[in-house]
Parts: sequence; C-alpha cells; structure tokens
Amino acid sequence: MSDGSLGLVMVYTGNGKGKTTAALGLALRQIGWGRKVLFLQFMKGPGNVYGEKIAAERFLPDLEIEQWGRESFVNLTDPDPIDKELARKGLDRAYEAIQSGDYGLVVLDEACIAMACGLLATQEVIELLDARPPDVDIVLTGRYCPQRIIDYADMVSEVKEIKHHYSQGIEARKGIEF
Repeated sequence: MSDGSLGLVMVYTGNGKGKTTAALGLALRQIGWGRKVLFLQFMKGPGNVYGEKIAAERFLPDLEIEQWGRESFVNLTDPDPIDKELARKGLDRAYEAIQSGDYGLVVLDEACIAMACGLLATQEVIELLDARPPDVDIVLTGRYCPQRIIDYADMVSEVKEIKHHYSQGIEARKGIEF
C-alpha cells in the first residue's frame, strides 16, 4: 500500500458489470480537474468499437484510449502467444506513460483478468506500480484480481452481480455493454 507520498492505486474488480464504467467515471472526474488520462484497454482490439472510445475521440481530447489486444476473445485457460505479446506491449506503454509526466491518471482496463490468465505477470505489474511518480494515480480493472494487487492497492471496490439482463437472453447493446 502506498504511504500517501505516491499517487493512489485503485482497483475495480468482481463478477458484476460496471468496472470499466466506474474507471471511466473517475477518468471524467480527473479531466474535470485539468488532468490528462490514458486509458489502456487490455484484451480489447482496435477493430472492436466501444462507445467510450468514440466519445473520447469526439469530445474529450484529454482522454486517450488505446487498445492492446486482438479483436477475437482471449482463451483464458490457454492464451495465444500473440495475446501475451500485445499485453506486454500494453504494459510497456503504461510504464512509458506513467513516467512521461503527461498523465494524471493511467487506467489499466482488464489488467486484473490479464494477470489472472497469465497474459501479464503480477510481479511486473507491481513493479510498474512501485515506479509511479507522486502525481500519477493508477486504476486497474477486471475480474479475478490477484490477491497481491488487492493487498497493494489503496482502494479496492468489488462489483458484485446480483442480476444481469444477459441471463434473460438480452444480447449486448450499444451504449450499455460497448
């Protein structure tokens, strides 16, 4: 856990819907206070269209969204080497961004599940967190957050599914799931 002299490390995890959405809300709050935000989406490819990316490109020049994955789903029990390579490049980009002085907040979207399925090494993520300068806050999102990250973080919120429209046969919708 940080001692207050560093930026905060915050985690949104759990099996419920809304982890990325919570991180986007925090990003909007940071932008409101004049801080630039880099939102790195692991396991999401550039061919996938997400409403937050469209909105950022149209209306939020201080919110940069980069996607570090393929357009196809990652096999969580046996990830493809290209998935690991893209996640590694995304982590390298995170390190560069954190050290650049350009961003007040860096979001590692889906980093928790990327660690859980072996795309990212938890120790490397902790080293990234240790290297953050005092004025950079970091958010990690995703299911299955490793206990070491939970122990390290300053704030952890678990999003718990109570009920989801998908289980009622309602397909993913623009503006809701993407």
